[in-house]
Amino acid sequence: MDALINKATDENTSNHFATGDAPLSSSLTLYCLVQCTPDLTGPDCYSCLRAGFDQSRVFDCCGGPRLKLFVFRPSCTVMWDTALFYTVRPSPPPPPPPRTLPLPSGKGIGYYLIRVGIPVAGTLALLLCAIAIFALMWKRNQQRPDIPSVRPADRNTKDALQFDLETIRRATNNFSDAKRLGQGGFGPVYRGTLPNGQEVAVKRLSEESSQGDREFANEVNLLAKLQHRNLVRLLGFCLEGEEKLLVYEFLPNLSLDKFLFDPNNRKYLDWPTRFRIIMGIARGLLYLHEDSRHTIIHRDLKTGNVLLDQEMNPKIADFGLARLVKLDQTQANTTTKIIGTHGYMAPEYVMAGVISIKTDVYSFGVLLLEIISGRSNNLFHQSLGRDSLLSRAWRLWNSGNVMELVDPALSTDVSRVEVLRCIQLALFCVQEDAATRPTMASAVLMLSSNSSDFQSLPGPSPSSSSAYSVTLDNNRQGPPEFDGQNNEFHYTNNSVGNYQSDLYPR
Repeated sequence: MDALINKATDENTSNHFATGDAPLSSSLTLYCLVQCTPDLTGPDCYSCLRAGFDQSRVFDCCGGPRLKLFVFRPSCTVMWDTALFYTVRPSPPPPPPPRTLPLPSGKGIGYYLIRVGIPVAGTLALLLCAIAIFALMWKRNQQRPDIPSVRPADRNTKDALQFDLETIRRATNNFSDAKRLGQGGFGPVYRGTLPNGQEVAVKRLSEESSQGDREFANEVNLLAKLQHRNLVRLLGFCLEGEEKLLVYEFLPNLSLDKFLFDPNNRKYLDWPTRFRIIMGIARGLLYLHEDSRHTIIHRDLKTGNVLLDQEMNPKIADFGLARLVKLDQTQANTTTKIIGTHGYMAPEYVMAGVISIKTDVYSFGVLLLEIISGRSNNLFHQSLGRDSLLSRAWRLWNSGNVMELVDPALSTDVSRVEVLRCIQLALFCVQEDAATRPTMASAVLMLSSNSSDFQSLPGPSPSSSSAYSVTLDNNRQGPPEFDGQNNEFHYTNNSVGNYQSDLYPR
């Protein structure tokens, strides 16, 4: 496998693909394959393949190394099997030597230079003229007043596009309520149409964005380089006066919650569609956590931030907004305010402000349960004395009746193995102890498995202890108070000591 990975990532002969075989015994041969997507460079391809190979060792604890394994990552694949599963093509024969035609007698080399040189020179001249005309037309189109003014923000953000504020105002009818798509944790979102007819979604960041213009533009430039099929594409930004605006591609089917929690639209979400949405969200989060250049923690993953394209493929929105606003570390303690949506936030984040990639994993687990059940967890069930979605899931899991969690709107032809695998993964993700939650790499591996081996794994438990306890510092004495209007938690100083969470099931 080391030799194949080196071969596939060799810059001189690399085609991002390599196969090979090795004898295991006199009658058994192991066939291996590694492959990266064409967009990866040699070092990135090597890192992805090496991570995939290391990821395969998670199974070594269960009966020794496997003779058949398939590891699928967003940008690379690692496979081996004792049966030949790829086609070995013979090397093509060498090309025949060029034929040399003898020069006819009486015609020298000058004759052939005239016959060949003049047509070639004419063709090159026409080609240069065509290039010059195209460049002139492109320059004029860039200067037309009805096209949005787009320019590099500065030398450090030359790849990010900056729109002028007047263009955005015209596109959104001056941020009118009729153009408003919704309200997120970081500001409202508006639908807009640029003068060239392109539809966009414009997020107007609230005053919480405390960065300077240059730092903000640099962050946008970083996020604009994140390209994945399950992430909403960031088109550009606007920085004028007090305004900080982000311009995204517009997706016609809007967000997942518009389908999942609407009785009229839920019929479009059969089980294959829901499972495809789950896989897409998992792969998008894996890219943000491990496969992008920087670790990005979403911090507000929910059904409203999962958008759907025309084919109902999921795209995660609002990724990286925590970086643009306040947070730019892999793990940190927030100081004054918890930003997120009630029902999706991990207990260590709500109670102590501790944030890491495992807080996103917790949100993903809640999202999984919502997609399976068609029921929202973003409700104040505890204050109303009602049973929350998480409490119901744990109770049904412990009683062995977990299939009762499945949305009644789904037909009976759902895949029981896939449903059970998703529910078990969701409960692993929402465990109170962050250390016991899986990484997104493990989650993608579990979802991609075509076997029922997951049923032999130890079952999840709500907590590794009888209660989840957090010692608060001097600035956080007591539990946070939830602001329902703004979807935020605020810490108060009116109580002293440790606080044990009763918000989540055990």
